[in-house]
Amino acid sequence: MVTKEARRALLLLVLAVVLVTSVTAVTIKKGGLAEPVKPEKYDHYYNYEELTSLLKALVAEYSHIARLFSIGLSFEKRELWTVQVSSRPGSSSPGLPQFKYVGNMHGDETLSRQLLIYLIEELLRGYDNDPRITRLINTTDIYIMPSLNPDGYEKSREGDCRGDAGGRTNARGKDLNRSFPDQFANIQVPMEDVPEVTAMIQWIMTNRFVLSGNLHGGTVVASYPFDDTPSHQTTGAYSRSSDDAVFQYLAKSYAAVHPIMKTGNPKCPGDVGETFKDGITNGAEWYDVPGGMQDFNYIHANCFEVTIELSCCKYPVASKLQEEWENNRESLLTFMEKVHIGVKGFVTNSVSEIGLPNVTISVTGIDHDILTSDYGEYHRLLVPGTYNISASAVGFIPVTINGIEVIEGPATVLNFTLEPIVTSGTVAQTEAFDDTVITSTVLSTIAAGKPSQKQPIQPEEFRHHHYSDMEIFLRKYTTEYPKIARLYSVGKSVQGRELYVMEISDNPGIHEPGEPEFKYIGNMHGNEVVGRELLLNLIEYLCKNFGTDPEVTELVTKTHIHILPSMNPDGYEVAFEGDQSGVTGRNNSNNYDLNRNFPDQFVQIVEPRQPETIAVMNWVKSIPFVLSANLHGGSLVVNYPYDDSVQGIATYSRCPDDAVFQQLALAYSERNSQMYNGHPCNDLYPGEYFPHGITNGAKWYSVPGGMQDWNYVNTNCFEVTIELGCFKFPLAKDLPRYWEQNRASLLEFIKQVHHGVKGFVLDATDGTGILNATISIAEIDHVITSGKDGDYFRLLVPGIYKITVSARSYISVTKNVTVVDGEAAQANFTLTRQTWQQESGNKKKNLTPVKDAKDPTAEEFHKLIKDLSSDDGLNQLIFKTAVDVSPYRYRQYKELAEFLKALHLNYPHITKLSNLGQSVEIRQLLALEISNKPNESESIEPKIRYVAGIHGNAPVGTELLLSFAEFLCLNYGKNNAITNLINWTKIVIVPLLNPDGRERAQEHQCTSTVGRMNFQGKDLDTDFTGNASQGTADMQVETRAIVEKLIVNQGFTLAVALDGGSVHVTYPYDKPVQTVENEETLKYLASVYANNHPTMHLGRPGCPNGSDVNIPGGVVRGAEWYSHLGSMKDFSMTFGHCPEITVYTSCCLFPSEKQLASLWGENRKALLGMLVEVHKGIQGIVKDRSGKPVPKATLILDNGMKVFTSDEGFFHAFLAPGVYKIDATAEGYQQQRKEVFVTAKEVAILVTIIFDMDNRIFGLPRELVVVVAGATLSTLLLTACIIWCVCSIKSNRHKDGFHRLQQHNEDYEEEMRMTSLGSKKSLLNHEFQDESDSEEDTLYTNKQ
Repeated sequence: MVTKEARRALLLLVLAVVLVTSVTAVTIKKGGLAEPVKPEKYDHYYNYEELTSLLKALVAEYSHIARLFSIGLSFEKRELWTVQVSSRPGSSSPGLPQFKYVGNMHGDETLSRQLLIYLIEELLRGYDNDPRITRLINTTDIYIMPSLNPDGYEKSREGDCRGDAGGRTNARGKDLNRSFPDQFANIQVPMEDVPEVTAMIQWIMTNRFVLSGNLHGGTVVASYPFDDTPSHQTTGAYSRSSDDAVFQYLAKSYAAVHPIMKTGNPKCPGDVGETFKDGITNGAEWYDVPGGMQDFNYIHANCFEVTIELSCCKYPVASKLQEEWENNRESLLTFMEKVHIGVKGFVTNSVSEIGLPNVTISVTGIDHDILTSDYGEYHRLLVPGTYNISASAVGFIPVTINGIEVIEGPATVLNFTLEPIVTSGTVAQTEAFDDTVITSTVLSTIAAGKPSQKQPIQPEEFRHHHYSDMEIFLRKYTTEYPKIARLYSVGKSVQGRELYVMEISDNPGIHEPGEPEFKYIGNMHGNEVVGRELLLNLIEYLCKNFGTDPEVTELVTKTHIHILPSMNPDGYEVAFEGDQSGVTGRNNSNNYDLNRNFPDQFVQIVEPRQPETIAVMNWVKSIPFVLSANLHGGSLVVNYPYDDSVQGIATYSRCPDDAVFQQLALAYSERNSQMYNGHPCNDLYPGEYFPHGITNGAKWYSVPGGMQDWNYVNTNCFEVTIELGCFKFPLAKDLPRYWEQNRASLLEFIKQVHHGVKGFVLDATDGTGILNATISIAEIDHVITSGKDGDYFRLLVPGIYKITVSARSYISVTKNVTVVDGEAAQANFTLTRQTWQQESGNKKKNLTPVKDAKDPTAEEFHKLIKDLSSDDGLNQLIFKTAVDVSPYRYRQYKELAEFLKALHLNYPHITKLSNLGQSVEIRQLLALEISNKPNESESIEPKIRYVAGIHGNAPVGTELLLSFAEFLCLNYGKNNAITNLINWTKIVIVPLLNPDGRERAQEHQCTSTVGRMNFQGKDLDTDFTGNASQGTADMQVETRAIVEKLIVNQGFTLAVALDGGSVHVTYPYDKPVQTVENEETLKYLASVYANNHPTMHLGRPGCPNGSDVNIPGGVVRGAEWYSHLGSMKDFSMTFGHCPEITVYTSCCLFPSEKQLASLWGENRKALLGMLVEVHKGIQGIVKDRSGKPVPKATLILDNGMKVFTSDEGFFHAFLAPGVYKIDATAEGYQQQRKEVFVTAKEVAILVTIIFDMDNRIFGLPRELVVVVAGATLSTLLLTACIIWCVCSIKSNRHKDGFHRLQQHNEDYEEEMRMTSLGSKKSLLNHEFQDESDSEEDTLYTNKQ
């Protein structure tokens, strides 16, 4: 039996434990129980335990301005403690830039650890006492991490100045400052060996830090990016970032007020002669550091980071601490204040007037963009000067503001308001409608219970959508149905794929007070794909039937429906069709199960929160969702909370709203007969039975860290998990059956969001809505809160409820409300305000879409070309496009092929996908034709060829052409200019000519040749040798395919090839000694591209790789830039008779994916400009007098250019503006000559050439030959007559000798015959000799 004393002792022990726990886990306000921390003595270093205790004590004492948290654990499970110092700790603070200091990255470089502890103390104690510190804390969100490597610190030794005692690396022997992803090196460090780096990366990527300092030791200098170079030269190679001037300014701000650093001569033992001008250095110029943290911050986030070396001795003795603090105090504060320089502001939606996240902020002339935060704010560090600054986002019209003056001191405030891109077009298979028709006609029909006049339109195509296919599908529907569909992203997967959400509503993008928000999420497990496809089917169904089907129209009009088809796009890409019950692709690419990754009420989830999880959590908290379903696969049942229990075993875990969840689950299962039957997977699980097709989650099996429970516990949202079938990745042919089984259930479940009770919580004084009022139901231990407009939605089963609404500083109100089956009961609550008032206002604007023009006639098309050729024509075209695209990542070959296939599948009426051939490693060379008749040959239409990727290490062109293809497809039928350019042009896009090389190339390798060659080690741009008649047997397989299928006898008018390594254009020829007869035209063509590029035409690429030369107009002949034989454009000119230019799109061959969007913005106008130029020059037909076309006729222009007619007699040639003489020849016809005048802004001059038959014989005119022949015949006859007369005279003279003549008659006649023949032969020989000479002379003349 336990004694009273023992019980008392036990009670005291419990109380002590509770008290200690409270001190460490609960924030204690200033003036509370916490004792003040003693003043700092600067006399010793704090080990991990002392550091932990001190930080907890400081935060407890200054909890009104401080918060302590850990970003993760070290390898030996020590917390990576971080202190937030802010006037609003623990909350998001729009308008306050985020700053961070990180210390002790190398465990034996310990001074930073102590100085940051002192800095925390200085800030906390200086608040409200020191005006400078008070101002800094009130205007800045400050984060300080004293030790990133606590394990290494514990191994280091005081007084060890060179690091001989160890501790530099983490517990796994890894240098943390060599373990971050690097732009110039492939860092091969297992993430499990560097949990500190993993935690840091996640922390960086989930925040919007503006400025950072990484504190080290070993010398005294401030080092700035970049820290390494592509060549990884050990020292002496300056690696300039795009913001080099800003980084120098930041580094100097620290060094200039440091008494030793500013001298530039730290005089460190062992490096006495080492100096640094102004106390700063470029990192790589000092020494090469691949895998460093400062470069990662700059390249992958908004954050500018400088590395600061604090002392010559890495671990100075403690007696030096106060001196070092005094040396660095002013520098630490000054550097923090620099977070406020440059330009700052907010980017808002002009319609909703709310901030826009992830808007790209670009500065002209600086190749580095930043993104806005979740609230639309941005802070862009800049040195004093004048700048042109742009804001752009997908779905919005970009804005550029010129002449922004940045001065020394506080940042210039620059706000942007972006207009959404809104268009209207022909909605496939539905009739056009307007708001009036919807509200007055359709809704009245619904209210009257009248049947629909037509059957709902069902989805047409059922297939598995890879990421590219899904992406195009979603963009297609948001552009075709802009009135009701809005596409946005809630974040990115581990591998950078967007987590797309389609919002469907009659007012997308605007929360309408009194209208509930609903969501569906699919494909959380990557290999469970049915939900993904059903949600795409649902998007198509809702879009196509809105305005015509009463059920759909009512749902869309009364509900904001958000659909996230794939929460785990990375997992999907490795899953495979036909997988019934496997796990390949189930987890994300970090191999974490996302449905075990959410915070849990019963179990502590220790796995690091994944990017997909974080994105969904932030999304759900940002929108007041009421109801949700998470679609899975592997069984057939609706599963409702809770998913786990305190015991962690399979047992019924009832939530407070168990009755509501059962009703919600039944609403879905009752309309799916197979699910409702309750025996889902007899083959896999013979004994499994779910009554009525529903189950409590934990009763089925325990799932800690699940998403549905997190929704219910942490937000207003009620979520269930729906298992859609026993086959996780079924065959595509079975998808129609899944749609039929689930269509009614999917719609019915959305309707449940309108059950229960709803209303507004209003201020009695002014009638405005009250945000975050609490709505509680008697006897149900679960509350919800009101939205920003005071609206609320509380799901309930039928019954009578006592509902209490309360809000801070208001008097609570309680009402009894009756809830019936069907539409939610309306119950508004008006609260009396005690002290403060809250204003709200959600302004709406009605946007009237612009209607598309009808197809133009030829005359109208001519006017279009003229308009587009005007100074602002292409800018206006881009401004008016229905939607833009924004490349944000590189695609490997597999995804590229899927993307092109997806474009063809989604736009089959204007695209044709062809295989030109295969690479050495059996990858297809794919070509996409875009035209209004892709399967027909139309010689009269000009053909233009866009190619890229001949060098696999320069993939920017590939991504630009993929974006260009999608841009054209998305805007076809929605933008008049683009529609007609496609209707009147044959466009062939070949994005990747060297897929084998591309697979080996690496991102961030600006000058590397890895991937330049094909698999056989051949530079394909030197392989176009020989000529068309010699055949292609000796060429590489890729070259042969290009020649045979893309160049020879293909009838292209123009060709554009995209490459990398500079910013300019080259025109033929690349041969070192090649006469360029039509150089004026080729140079003009190249200049058109350069002039449509914002910087190319300036002729100063500014490339750090040695190509920083002056190129007038940005245009140069190929041989003058890089002289070589066997180039593609030379072959195209010589044997394809097609002018081809090469565009070098960026200085870096393989720049960061973050630069793709800006590169697309720079080249989009120029690429479109080529579509306009291909319609200029001359075009026409060659025929004979009978009207029959003359094929293979040759047209020679006076500039030496040759053009050949097609089989139908058509021809088209691009020419620079000017006057030209055309000589047309064809076998059997007389040569013709025409003179034409080509202008710069008009459509091609129409030329008709009519041939006459060639009447020459032996090179002489037919009439002359006939006269000569007639004269010759007459001469022969006259000669014969003369001979006959002479003979007759002789006969008379010998009358008396008649008998003698008679006697010798035969001999005489023979003599006369021979005489006569001899005369004829002589005459004829003379005539033929003259004719022959004449013919030879004529033929020789013709050869000249």
